[in-house]
Amino acid sequence: MAKAFSRNDRVSEQIRRELADLLMFEVKDPRVQMVTLTDVEVAGDMAHAKVFYTASKSSKGLQEGLEKAAGFLRSQLGKRMMLRTMPQLHFVYDESIDRGMHMDKLINQAVSEPPVPEPATPDTPSQE
Repeated sequence: MAKAFSRNDRVSEQIRRELADLLMFEVKDPRVQMVTLTDVEVAGDMAHAKVFYTASKSSKGLQEGLEKAAGFLRSQLGKRMMLRTMPQLHFVYDESIDRGMHMDKLINQAVSEPPVPEPATPDTPSQE
């Protein structure tokens, strides 16, 4: 039996879609370009929302730019969504993609290296 999405799940997904649109078309800050929103977690009381993001290229001012735009983004979300209270936005860098790429690199490196033969020990029976 499929689990129905909770209200928090629906609100989180709607916030993620609206924020992605706002970041792409409304925010003019050059620090906040090429950002991808990976997830939004809204607290049970709808007072706070963690917005997880990643970026295709490293930008030192990206976090600062997102924090500076948070008030504008929250007000625009308030106009677009029918919520009694709009949660405070907290931007968190999503490291899972970086970790995944690092693990993939390690796996590829391990697979491409030739296997190291184990040294023969005198008490190991031979397979003749």
